[in-house]
Amino acid sequence: MSTLLIQNGTLITAAGRSRSDILCRDGRIAALGEGLSAPEAAVLDAAGCYVLPGGVDAHVHLQMPVGEFTSTDDFYTGTVAAACGGTTTLVDFATQERGQALPEAVALRRGEADGVVAVDYGLHLAVSDAADTTLRALPELARQGYRSLKLYTVYPALYLEDDQILRLLAAARAAGLLPLVHCENRAIVADRTARLLAAGQTAPRWHPLARPAVAESEAVARVLALAEVAGTPVVIAHLSCRRSLAEVRRARARGQEVYVETCPHYLLLTEKEYRRPGFAGARYVLTPPLREPADVDALWPALAGGEIDFVSTDHCPWNYRGMKDRGRDDFSRIPNGAPGIETRLALLWSEGVGKGRLTPERFAAVTATEPARRYGLYPRKGTIAPGADADLVVWDPAREVTLRAAVLHQRVDYSPYEGWPVRGYPRDVVLRGRVTVRRGEFVGARGQGMFAYGQGV
Repeated sequence: MSTLLIQNGTLITAAGRSRSDILCRDGRIAALGEGLSAPEAAVLDAAGCYVLPGGVDAHVHLQMPVGEFTSTDDFYTGTVAAACGGTTTLVDFATQERGQALPEAVALRRGEADGVVAVDYGLHLAVSDAADTTLRALPELARQGYRSLKLYTVYPALYLEDDQILRLLAAARAAGLLPLVHCENRAIVADRTARLLAAGQTAPRWHPLARPAVAESEAVARVLALAEVAGTPVVIAHLSCRRSLAEVRRARARGQEVYVETCPHYLLLTEKEYRRPGFAGARYVLTPPLREPADVDALWPALAGGEIDFVSTDHCPWNYRGMKDRGRDDFSRIPNGAPGIETRLALLWSEGVGKGRLTPERFAAVTATEPARRYGLYPRKGTIAPGADADLVVWDPAREVTLRAAVLHQRVDYSPYEGWPVRGYPRDVVLRGRVTVRRGEFVGARGQGMFAYGQGV
């Protein structure tokens, strides 16, 4: 493999910053230090830039089928967009249909991604039943390198009853898998949705009222109680509100091991987006919904202080025209989800580091190091150190970009952040020592990514 020498940059990791060159050889970081030389190496000059660990996005939904539609980014277009945004590793889902053997679901998903992805990837095991066959499959899948289990408390095809969740939490603990849980009370959601629709309240603006903060916080409290009984650490997926954060604080005060994920949209957008004229609010129909300004204000200090562990995108793109507009007469038929795989780092840097809410070191932690730690990827991923994969982002802190769907690489016809100005943007992106994005443009190859779990991480 080729040798790459990155010179003149300032390295930023979760542990600190330093002036250092980086020598990359055979896909790994071979050496760090000032004044490094390697005559055979290609040289990448990072003068005036930071060098960050490649981003780890631990929650995405590429080519995900839901009913008649499939999310618009496939494993190639979505991973190209990820790379252009500074993400070099992502974690998607192998979702089990009810009654399907879990290893079959995994094999099918691997068949869709392997040989296609442009960045490295892993898969959460998304489980829809707690049958004995599912439980028996978990230890072997863990031995194959799978690290995590996704559980749902909502959605007709995916939800699990409390007794099933309890069984799966215990089985996850025994197999060494970390559960990631989507928390909403489905009875509250079903009741509120039915009442709103019966009253003729069908527009996107009613979506947040159908899934109120109490529906999330109740499910968070219940899942944490089940996890306490099972003795199992858990990750709360896409936490959106201060009520849920309060439940996490209570569980941690009891001594529970709880991790928290949030997303850029919960840090930057509020429920006012649903009140846009006409049907425009449908662009922001995602689950859990956007919350009140007071929730946004609560999440930032929790992220800075370590109460929220990392930021993922929950990238789930549906075109506004032809997909989202299916729900013009019924907000509950609008496909849930929004794009964001390409804009996560730029938004968090501009709105977090740029506005003094996050230090650069904390930025590196929440976008790379902490998700890598939680899902068994660290120290191969998520840091800059000898022996780690040479997954690196040359970050230009002075570059100003206005986010627009027309110039992003995500394959979807809108951006939730259309017209949003950011300062700080990826210039070059390196995947395992190979320059994959140069001056903002993808120069890598289809299929260059690899399955990142079970690779001696």
